[in-house]
Amino acid sequence: MNEAIRPGSENPRQAQDRAHDHARGTASRSAELSVVVPTFNERDNVTVLYRRLEAVLAGIAWEVVFVDDNSPDGTWDVVRALAQRDSRVRCIRRIGRRGLSGACIEGILASSAPYAAVIDADLQHDETQLPKMLSLLASGQADLVVGSRYIEGYKSEGFNKQRAGASALATEVARKVLRVEIADPMSGFFMVRADRFEQLAPKLSVHGFKILLDLVASASGSLRAVEIPYTFGQRQHGESKLDSMVALDFLGLVLAKFTNDAVSLRFLLFAMVGGIGLVVHLTTLFIALRLFKVPFAEAQAAGAIVAMTSNFILNNFLTYRDQRLKGFALLRGLIAFYIVCSVGLLANVGVAFSVYDQEPIWWLAGMAGALMGVVWNYAMSGLFVWRKK
Repeated sequence: MNEAIRPGSENPRQAQDRAHDHARGTASRSAELSVVVPTFNERDNVTVLYRRLEAVLAGIAWEVVFVDDNSPDGTWDVVRALAQRDSRVRCIRRIGRRGLSGACIEGILASSAPYAAVIDADLQHDETQLPKMLSLLASGQADLVVGSRYIEGYKSEGFNKQRAGASALATEVARKVLRVEIADPMSGFFMVRADRFEQLAPKLSVHGFKILLDLVASASGSLRAVEIPYTFGQRQHGESKLDSMVALDFLGLVLAKFTNDAVSLRFLLFAMVGGIGLVVHLTTLFIALRLFKVPFAEAQAAGAIVAMTSNFILNNFLTYRDQRLKGFALLRGLIAFYIVCSVGLLANVGVAFSVYDQEPIWWLAGMAGALMGVVWNYAMSGLFVWRKK
């Protein structure tokens, strides 16, 4: 049975009266707790989660902020219908932006509550633990409370072996490389003091999925953390949003934090794609020189163009997948990519030809030319190709 509340079920007067009656007593007070729920295609879950929160948080001044990445299934529409009934429900609809971490950051910063919780919309996190988490923070015992899968008392009803194994491996890597002390830095269920989050927010990455790991690593041990066990439930509707690219996000985040944020996660992915492009470039250069006997300048230009094309495709699929170009925008983006990289291409060919003219080692000259355009390509791509809307 679909429990989603759809617009139009009541006239405006009925909705207004119901909102006043339903939220009376708590709506007049400012929220003590803001529950942030990142969503994407969770239409069938949001009403169920709202009703669960309403039941478990009775007597607490709370609000729930659904941050929706413009879900094709109209999740934001259902949330707005809920918001018309209850002023404690808010909706942030993001256009042209994707990603769990960014959604959590925006949701928490949009609230004025002193405490903020993050919980998934898939109904697998245990909302009954929220009052206990709030009590630990409000009493001053902790700055951060984590729903942990790796302490005694945890139960799982919907965590398959493959996902559990991958999570355990990632947790071990994070703890060893970043020296994170909490048992479950990969958890997506936690509550934090808003003032401490505000202090750390500028250091956090808006890309990827592991917001808690980023938060703890950025704090460098300054957050007093308490972990509590919970029951991981079965997903009722929809599908998991974790895809095969999560591993890249995780590794990029670990590397970024390991280097003390000297480089961004997106730049690391861009650089990785650039490395692949270098192989493509050198392969094309070798084929043009040895098989087709093309003069070096023309062969180098051909290698650069082929590498640029492959870089664009891979960056659109990996690096900027939260801003992925489709349809006509894909062709327009490719043309823009060629244009913004034209200066780098000229420098590429010029430097490579100069090196080859002095020392005719084809791979050395090709590499020298290719490396010239990396920084330019990254900076201009963000400004003109995958620009934020």
